[in-house]
Amino acid sequence: MTRVFNFSAGPAILPETVLRQAADEMLDWHGSGMSVMEMSHRGKEFIAIHAEAERLLRELLNVPTNYKVLFLQGGAIGQNAFVPMNLLRGHTSADYVNTGDWSKKSIKEAKKYCSVNVAATAEASNFTSVPKQDSWKLDPKAAYVHICSNETIGGVEYHWTPDTGAVPLVADMSSNIMSRPIDVSRYGLIYAGAQKNIGPSGLTVVIVRDDLIGNPLPITPSAFDLKQQADNDSMLNTPPTYAIYIAGLVFNWLKAQGGLAAIETHNRAKAALLYDFLDASKFYTSPVARDDRSLMNVPFKSPSESLDEAFVKGAQARNMLQLKGHRSVGGMRASIYNAMPIEGVKALVQYMKEFEASHG
Repeated sequence: MTRVFNFSAGPAILPETVLRQAADEMLDWHGSGMSVMEMSHRGKEFIAIHAEAERLLRELLNVPTNYKVLFLQGGAIGQNAFVPMNLLRGHTSADYVNTGDWSKKSIKEAKKYCSVNVAATAEASNFTSVPKQDSWKLDPKAAYVHICSNETIGGVEYHWTPDTGAVPLVADMSSNIMSRPIDVSRYGLIYAGAQKNIGPSGLTVVIVRDDLIGNPLPITPSAFDLKQQADNDSMLNTPPTYAIYIAGLVFNWLKAQGGLAAIETHNRAKAALLYDFLDASKFYTSPVARDDRSLMNVPFKSPSESLDEAFVKGAQARNMLQLKGHRSVGGMRASIYNAMPIEGVKALVQYMKEFEASHG
């Protein structure tokens, strides 16, 4: 069997050891005689799996005790509605910072429930940077301030935590959660689709401060009510059981790597290898401002669309897949999440050198 280097933006590469363990346990989890996919979410076996996944996530991220960890469904798109429904709490407006496509989706959805103040936007730079905080126009009466900490499509990442004072900070961390340590206490709510650094699609992780739970909008469906979900330990309805199981295996793998500080070192080494080559090349271009470059998603282009197409085709022939850029921006994009080994980035850079030499 040949394993490819999978540069997909999501669903994305998973650690091979995790996949092998899941395969070994597919028919019989720990002598239960059942697959995890067959277990009752109320049974003692899955309750143990769920509790261990939460314990490991709390340990890795050093989640304070006054925060709930929820394993939900609906992805980040769902959370775009969850957040205003639950966090407005009598307010009529919220602040949003627009750094690209995923920010735009969040803003569009929030406008269904409240007045949105776009406190800052990166439109002037064509979304290739994060607006400096001294340019933000925050409303002290806003219910919360929302950011997307890493724009998967544009390859723009916050390498700092905004200061929003007494107003809760909300972050969509779908594509960079678990890639480095963060101070959870600086945020009111963090949400993340799992399919990039945590596990398979279908699971959404929500970390929310206790005092922000309760008093949702009257129109909020029960399944979207964070209080009801928290009171029922994420099991108001049947949760995505197998995705939670895989997430727990990934968390255990992360712990075995040395935790998030160690994985950050690994991620910075991979990103530096690729960005250093791009900076030295006269053939490829990288559009993102250097201070705001993502460690997870690296967009780049060759001199023409036809060469971009040839590049992607040649990469596929070398078992390097999913390098085509998002349709809205074109070019190429290498997503180098936690599970991408440095050998994958080395192989990509070597191919980039050879392609430049033959087409430059």
